[in-house]
Amino acid sequence: MPDAADPAPMNAPYRRKFRREGEERRRQDLIDATLDSVAEYGLQGASLRTIALRAGVTAGLIRHYFPGKEELLQEAYASLMSRMTEQAKAALVMENATPRQRLAAFVTANLNAPIIDARVFSLWATFIGRAGADPALARAHREGYLGFRNEVEAVVAEVLAAEHRKPDASELRRHAIAINAIIDGLWVEGCLAGEMFEPGELAAIGIKTIEAELGLAPEQFLEK
Repeated sequence: MPDAADPAPMNAPYRRKFRREGEERRRQDLIDATLDSVAEYGLQGASLRTIALRAGVTAGLIRHYFPGKEELLQEAYASLMSRMTEQAKAALVMENATPRQRLAAFVTANLNAPIIDARVFSLWATFIGRAGADPALARAHREGYLGFRNEVEAVVAEVLAAEHRKPDASELRRHAIAINAIIDGLWVEGCLAGEMFEPGELAAIGIKTIEAELGLAPEQFLEK
């Protein structure tokens, strides 16, 4: 029992906070090690032992954070999807930019590195191939898809509001679905055969196609 003069009780909350931050870092390290292992060995080859070795921990420690391999794979896939969305959202932080410029920047970010990347595509395709037989992975995919689509809806709403248009929820949804499909298709091409395209070509095609989808005059839809 600590002495009354012992400052430990006062410092206890800080120790707990430090431990929580450390545990969150270790959890993310395990997710990153899982993605690296899946990229190198595939879903079957990425065993808990392989993941533990890559993370520099014991397999037993993994079970402190995740019940088993399936839950770890699900978290890894959700993290991959979330990371891509966050990287695209970062392009929206632009000072003195118009809504059209923000949308153009968002599209451009999705169709350039680091989102266009052969390794990222390989990981995505590996998980997608399993999602049809794994309800938890399928749920993670739906959540990632809807999260990205919600971001698209928000940006589109800003663009159309600047055009003095007031789309209802169903119109925004249709635009977001179409824009997501445009970006996805160009993203796949860029990941699989990026050397076939000129720098910025996929982004320019995406912006022009989205311009037509939203009914914007081409000369008004400017990329910053």
